[in-house]
Amino acid sequence: MTAIAALQPVVVNVSPKTNWSFIAVTASDGAIGWGECSLNGWEPLVVAQAQMLARDAAGRDLDAADQLVRYLPHSPGGLVAHAVKSATEQALVDVRAQAAGKSIAHLLSPAPRTSVPGYANINRSVTDRTPAGFAAAAARAVAAGYTALKLAPFDGVIAADAAQTPIDARTRDGVDRVFAVRDAVGTDIAVMVDCHWRFDVDRAEALLRDIAPAKPYWVECMISEHPLGFSSIARLTALAHESGIRTAGGETIAGIDQAQAMCAGKLYDVLMPDIKYAGGFAGMLAIAGVCADHDVAFAPHNPTGPIAHLASIHVCAAAPTLLWLEHQWNESPLFDALVGGPVAPLAHGGFAVPVAAGLGAALDRGVAAVHPYQPLAPGANLDERLG
Repeated sequence: MTAIAALQPVVVNVSPKTNWSFIAVTASDGAIGWGECSLNGWEPLVVAQAQMLARDAAGRDLDAADQLVRYLPHSPGGLVAHAVKSATEQALVDVRAQAAGKSIAHLLSPAPRTSVPGYANINRSVTDRTPAGFAAAAARAVAAGYTALKLAPFDGVIAADAAQTPIDARTRDGVDRVFAVRDAVGTDIAVMVDCHWRFDVDRAEALLRDIAPAKPYWVECMISEHPLGFSSIARLTALAHESGIRTAGGETIAGIDQAQAMCAGKLYDVLMPDIKYAGGFAGMLAIAGVCADHDVAFAPHNPTGPIAHLASIHVCAAAPTLLWLEHQWNESPLFDALVGGPVAPLAHGGFAVPVAAGLGAALDRGVAAVHPYQPLAPGANLDERLG
């Protein structure tokens, strides 16, 4: 019997704005599998949750460990618990694929894709937050080979603070950034706009009208995804369609039930589950099936570190349908350094699916140790939230 010998969290500081969190599962035969559970700003809780799970996991039969990571809709741990379980599931599948001598993609599917189309999330690579700064970053992404990109331009816009902040001026600044990006990349590059749930319904409606001439491919997460707002999201999607704009969301869903509710309610054209929260490989493939059943595009959210990126590539390779995979482009050289260099290179707008057994790479603990967890400065992520 192969058992779980250890489950360990590893947190790496990437920048003043960013930490990435990982889970290592060590089997009794010495094999190590990796998963990612980055939840920026919540690292102490992620580590505590991982330590709790480690106590339950120790000595557990590897092939009977799925009970440890099953999705519990009403877990008091919320997204933190879902993230740690999702990363642990990723790591368990990595170990199993290594033992089988197969890549994870081939473990999940008899005929996986060999390349996964991707788009660049340029947001965290932009230090100059002017329209010109965004435009320059977009041009660099296109020069690097991306045929689609995303920005999150609405810094400082929080609907609940409208009475205390110049929210409308900040919104106009964001719209200016979108038009600057469109001008920089031309009409052949798909441009997606992430709103990070910053707007109320009235301002979201105005945004769609104002942004339509820039021809965004999709507008993402305009308003809160609380179930009480589902009907409003569906109305916004219908309004977006009048201008030829798609809508996207669902990046923090943690189970198939949430995906079913969103798809059945026709909330979005594109669903964006994240392997870090949605139950690892099994959860993501189940959600991909829901998307296929409802004719909703599957385009995973993936704005963090290299382990989640590799895991997302494998699940995209095995998914029944696929639009795009997000890539947190050019935020930090640690993205490649932590896994020994680029392991899924971009070519012709797509990521090569690794063929080595397991995930295709492992976290370099030596590199990680040089960049330990650092608490973020107060307010460091108020303007960027999860992406």
